[in-house]
Amino acid sequence: MVKEIRIYIEGGGDDRDTKRQMRQGFSGFLRDMVQIARSKRIKWDIIVCGSRNNAFSSFKNALADYPDAFNVLLVDSEETVKQRPWAHLKSRDNWDSPSVDDTHCYLMVQAMEAWFIADIDALKKFYGKGFRENSIPRNPNVEKIDKDSLEPSLKQATRHTSKGEYQKIQHASKLLGLLDVAKVRKAAPNCDRLFNTLAQIMGETI
Repeated sequence: MVKEIRIYIEGGGDDRDTKRQMRQGFSGFLRDMVQIARSKRIKWDIIVCGSRNNAFSSFKNALADYPDAFNVLLVDSEETVKQRPWAHLKSRDNWDSPSVDDTHCYLMVQAMEAWFIADIDALKKFYGKGFRENSIPRNPNVEKIDKDSLEPSLKQATRHTSKGEYQKIQHASKLLGLLDVAKVRKAAPNCDRLFNTLAQIMGETI
């Protein structure tokens, strides 16, 4: 069984504090996986890397620096996914798979904001009065929602709330911890794939 899992994630901006906040958000979203890791004494680390290029670079370095760990890359797909993860990133970003298979590569399709749209109740809870639910695209598969409409629709829906319109750096880390994971997994197949693989790597089924 694997003894260490390291997840390299796009996001968090360039500031150390905002990266720390985003790391806490992802830890909240992946809390079930964190608990499994702890129960099995598997080392667990989430590394929020800023830009997608930094995430890919850090992931590649980890393959050399932590060869005994199960290293994972998690980035936005930025567009519709019609290929397997590494093939998609080769086509879009010209990234070559660094000699590991697709079990090490995961996509937020088409961007992380799709996960938020998968759980309208969490959005309403976070933003409260003034949240305009009708501004959010309705699609049972949130991965089909065009990336260019994700963030604008969230801004439109939240503009008149006390927290103000959606701001990725300020709001995303808090929203991640509020999400109903089951809802997101049901609405986002690539997110579901991440959970299933992590559980399998740790010898669990969920």
